[in-house]
Amino acid sequence: MMRVNPVAKLLAAAVIAAVLVLSVDWASALTALVLEIPLFMALRIPLRAFLIRGAYITVAAALTALTNLLYGEPRGEVYWSFLLVTVSEGSVELAAAMFLRVLAIALPSVVLFLDVQPTELADGLGQIVKLPARFVVGALAGMRLVGLLRQDWEYLGYARRARGVADHARLRRFTGQAFALLVFALRRGSKLATAMEARGFGAYPTRTWARPSTFGALELALIAGGVVIAAAAVTVSIATGHWDFIGGR
Repeated sequence: MMRVNPVAKLLAAAVIAAVLVLSVDWASALTALVLEIPLFMALRIPLRAFLIRGAYITVAAALTALTNLLYGEPRGEVYWSFLLVTVSEGSVELAAAMFLRVLAIALPSVVLFLDVQPTELADGLGQIVKLPARFVVGALAGMRLVGLLRQDWEYLGYARRARGVADHARLRRFTGQAFALLVFALRRGSKLATAMEARGFGAYPTRTWARPSTFGALELALIAGGVVIAAAAVTVSIATGHWDFIGGR
């Protein structure tokens, strides 16, 4: 996969998402989805990783579409109705639009960040976007602790089973273990904040960075690709008469 600055990936995905949420039609979403495939190929996204994450996103998009199909606002011909469930011509069109829209928005947001490390993203946000160093470093430290939650959960389960308090009442066990994990995470976060403060993090408005974050032609091309995809999606939707601005609903 091509090494591209995470900030460029973030901006490209944000541009596509920001435009696609303005309308609920299927034409703009389908156009964006079709144009995103060449972008992924140009960036040399690993096929296996793309298929695995694409499958999860497809399931989520299908569930969203199902909800709109069954409970969407009835419009046009009604095909089937039972209690609160109404399947109509309008709900079918809305379900198709939402399915494509979730795919078109979520795929760039997930696939483009397959190889992004939190440190690289923090370097880019601090050096290129010029976000406050205190916020960037603090967020980076928090992101690094997220990976420990699963390990802490497993260790808490082992400890509770060793004491014989995890053999019955699964719901109560889950609630108690979740509360213990929350307390443990708060304590660890407080200790980390104290340690960072003691080492001078956030003591000065500006700071130096160990790894320079570069932004060149490849990053500009990726952002331009996101702008082209968004513009093409809006153009095709308006030209075909499918544009359905959310503010007009």
